[in-house]
Amino acid sequence: MGKQQTPRALKDNEAKAVARMLRVSPQKLNLLAQLIRGKKVDRALADLEFSRKRIALDVKKTLESAIANAENNHDLDVDDLVVAEAHVGKALVMKRFHARARGRAGRVEKPFANLTIVVREVEAAKA
Repeated sequence: MGKQQTPRALKDNEAKAVARMLRVSPQKLNLLAQLIRGKKVDRALADLEFSRKRIALDVKKTLESAIANAENNHDLDVDDLVVAEAHVGKALVMKRFHARARGRAGRVEKPFANLTIVVREVEAAKA
């Protein structure tokens, strides 16, 4: 017998990739998520390639993983993929302290974030 398989959360024309525990604040990561949301994947990869933000490399790697999942696991056409969703979530926050004057301590927070990218195959415009 065994446990029944859970139904797939995504539609048949979608694939996703998740990057967890990225060492960046969710607010900064969301700037890059907004940059690629709704774009075709080749355009989104080009935008991330030439972005000057440090975390753009990890976002690009996650997008490439979502594209590979779509191609290999779900038999989707890479040329017709668009970034359907790119959302950011909070992960843990490391609390540290920084020594200040007169024996005091200043709080330093080092946040982590999660990134989920969903790519969707859209029908090519018939011209």
